Amino acid sequence: MDCRHQPPCPSADSADREAAHIVAHHPDQGWSLLCNGVLIFDDTGELLPDGRVVAPNRPFAVAA
Repeated sequence: MDCRHQPPCPSADSADREAAHIVAHHPDQGWSLLCNGVLIFDDTGELLPDGRVVAPNRPFAVAA
């Protein structure tokens, strides 16, 4: 994708890729498309433009 924001959005390969601007938001379906081509999901999972999957970041429950 071609980012036209200033400063430019982080690339899909950057550690801070989630900081890119949202270009499409579908809360009813649970996902958003970022300017860098990353699909982010409400469960914190991601689909990168090259097809790689980033598993959801789910914290472990702490036993009381």
